Amino acid sequence: MVRWLSRAAAGKARAFPGDREEPVVAGGPDPVLDALVVRSAAAQQGISGWPEDRVDGLIAALAAEIAGHAGELAAATVAETGMGCVADKADKNRFASLEVARSLAGKPGVGVIGGDERGTLIEIAEPVGVVLGLIPVTNPVATLVFKTLICVKARDALIVSCHRDAAAVGASTAGLLRGVLERHGAPADLVQAVPRRPARRATAALMRHPGVSLILATGGTALVKAAYSSGTPAIGVGSGNAPAWICADADVEAAARMVVAGKAFDHGIICGSENNLVVDRSVRDPFVAALRRAGAAVLGAADGGRLARAVFDDRDGRLRRGVLGQAATSIAAAAGVEVPAGTRLLVVPVPRRAVSGPYGREKLAPLLSLFTAEGEDDGLGLCRQILGNGGAGHTAIIHTRSRRLQLAFARAMPASRILVNGPGAHGCIGLGNGLIPSLTLGCGTYGRTSTTDNVTYTNLVNIKRAAHPQAAVSARTG
Repeated sequence: MVRWLSRAAAGKARAFPGDREEPVVAGGPDPVLDALVVRSAAAQQGISGWPEDRVDGLIAALAAEIAGHAGELAAATVAETGMGCVADKADKNRFASLEVARSLAGKPGVGVIGGDERGTLIEIAEPVGVVLGLIPVTNPVATLVFKTLICVKARDALIVSCHRDAAAVGASTAGLLRGVLERHGAPADLVQAVPRRPARRATAALMRHPGVSLILATGGTALVKAAYSSGTPAIGVGSGNAPAWICADADVEAAARMVVAGKAFDHGIICGSENNLVVDRSVRDPFVAALRRAGAAVLGAADGGRLARAVFDDRDGRLRRGVLGQAATSIAAAAGVEVPAGTRLLVVPVPRRAVSGPYGREKLAPLLSLFTAEGEDDGLGLCRQILGNGGAGHTAIIHTRSRRLQLAFARAMPASRILVNGPGAHGCIGLGNGLIPSLTLGCGTYGRTSTTDNVTYTNLVNIKRAAHPQAAVSARTG
């Protein structure tokens, strides 16, 4: 009887995954998707021989088109997704188009891109081919135009799969980009969209399609994991849960302004923005006062409890879907918490034990926890603990005048981006600092992804290296 039960259970376990697979994944070829990939491959070949100046001109035109429609696309995004701030999304759309285009101009895209002075090594870049770009609901327009620009620079074709709650604005953006491509003599099919229904099944099938060379995955954890497990090479992102350490020697007024500017931007929807404040006890009171002057409401224990009950799901402690990307005043009103008019950010002082709870996790809303640190060692340790709670590899922020502390923090944090005396949302994407402008932020092996880069076109090419024997070159040139 035991053996029979074991065999029956094993048979059911083997059958279960097959029963639950989407038919398009488990079945044979899909002619619609095959045709989509064939068109992309043909378009990619159509641009592969373009010289660099012509490609840069096309990129500038694509960027100008989206920048010219930045405001209306931002309004359409907020209307469709119900998340974010129109003015901030418009700024983000302009950054992802114009600033990204400027970062690409004049750079060698394909062909001979480098080597050594003696000629013993020559590096040659080639397109990877067809890229599948997964587009999140949080930043649909900005991410789509960004991926288009870096793919064009690398002479790749892009198939985009937009989150179902941003499908309409994604289609509008893709339509604008395709129009520019046609007007400039480039194949319009360099940018194509996954069929809107059933998008999930089509996307899953495209992840495994032999004609797709690379997946560029920006989105939630489940989506990125699906990309990495598809069998197709993938570049993915990770969750953000950035600590912002306000050190004893920080300029508290400047730090408060930066924190409010970063976390309040687009109502906190950027995952690299500040999620947890770690404030040295010696500057806690003046920093809290500075936060209030900068537009934050710092709540007491009772209001913090009411807010927690309203914004966190009772089952898993995650932020409720209806809170994501909402205005601070709207969140406070829904929770029955009174805040001053014009409040941009809600800050909740919490005890150390809250690090492992909802307040210690990623919060994609204008909502921040505030922990108190007892000196440098405690501050470093607390920031590391926070990153270990769902933010490893993404971003960490420090406010200090000390170069020694800045370097110690950078060395100690398991994060790919260490921001110094700047706002998180702007800094992580490369706005206002030396990072590469990007809307796809790798988290390295810290966050179980394949790169720590601010992803750009150099991640979308294969680089071949022609190597000569050094002795032979020496004899030939001697």
